[in-house]
Amino acid sequence: MRVRRRRVERQPQHRRHLARPVISVGNLSMGGTGKSPVVAAIAQWLIDRGQRPAILSRGYARADAVDGVVVVSDGRGIRSTLERSGDEPMMLARQVPGAIVCVSPDRHLAGTLAERELGATVHVLDDGFQHIELARDLDILVTTIGEIPNGKVIPAGKLREPIDAAARAQILVVSDATAGAAAAEAWTLGISQSCGAARRLAAPIRVREPGSGNRDPEGAVLAVAGIASPERFVRSLKETGWNVVDAMTFKDHHRYSSSDVAAIASRMQSSGATAVFTTDKDAVRFESHTPSFPLYRVPLIVEFDPSEPLFESIKAVLK
Repeated sequence: MRVRRRRVERQPQHRRHLARPVISVGNLSMGGTGKSPVVAAIAQWLIDRGQRPAILSRGYARADAVDGVVVVSDGRGIRSTLERSGDEPMMLARQVPGAIVCVSPDRHLAGTLAERELGATVHVLDDGFQHIELARDLDILVTTIGEIPNGKVIPAGKLREPIDAAARAQILVVSDATAGAAAAEAWTLGISQSCGAARRLAAPIRVREPGSGNRDPEGAVLAVAGIASPERFVRSLKETGWNVVDAMTFKDHHRYSSSDVAAIASRMQSSGATAVFTTDKDAVRFESHTPSFPLYRVPLIVEFDPSEPLFESIKAVLK
């Protein structure tokens, strides 16, 4: 990665450019930093200000990795299956219904299609920090306290590239950190601007039954999660006040089978739970099943502190 970065920096003319601004959101480590909620928040902020953002994703762990570009959403409705899109792009398409979502290993091709065919006015590059072949106007790095300074590169640790790469970012977003702690982390990494990002769980929403999210807060809950840090989801449910009596965790991007659904139903019964709570990302992977138990997704909302460094920088890019 260090050699690749130096080569691109010495020969910037070899980078490919899109006609519209590109905002990259990425991280230095393997998953679990809270990158997807930041992507969703930025895309929604852009929509609220009259923009037509295109979220460009690689579509990691797709069951059907077809060639070319998969249009997951055209900004008006879902246009793909989970197998072709991957769970995170489908999750983002549902979370931000007004955003264009395109999947392709070739982000330049995806962005070109989004501009010419779908009317994209700005691009949000999902997990794009290492995708250095595509020029970007703003690099946002998402992390947690101590993750990068104390980390080691794969295979000794979880970092995708050496620590000195962090200084290429213009803004550091630190999940679950105050503004002061985020500023200290940014100073350590050589990044000029920063903000903390408080993550909180919203009210549960019944899967397949929109609008029926209200439920008895005293009911016992079985937590089910197949994400990078499932224990964080379980802990957050407890901190929010839910009575989590048991939990089932799976590997990130786990594809739920009929036997998994049956096992969850059995565990729910044996634990005395009255409902199953899962993440937005897991909920899209349950869509091909019809669970016999009450299934709720619990959205994750991010709030920036302070928000000015992030959104003022995006405004400057748009200008």
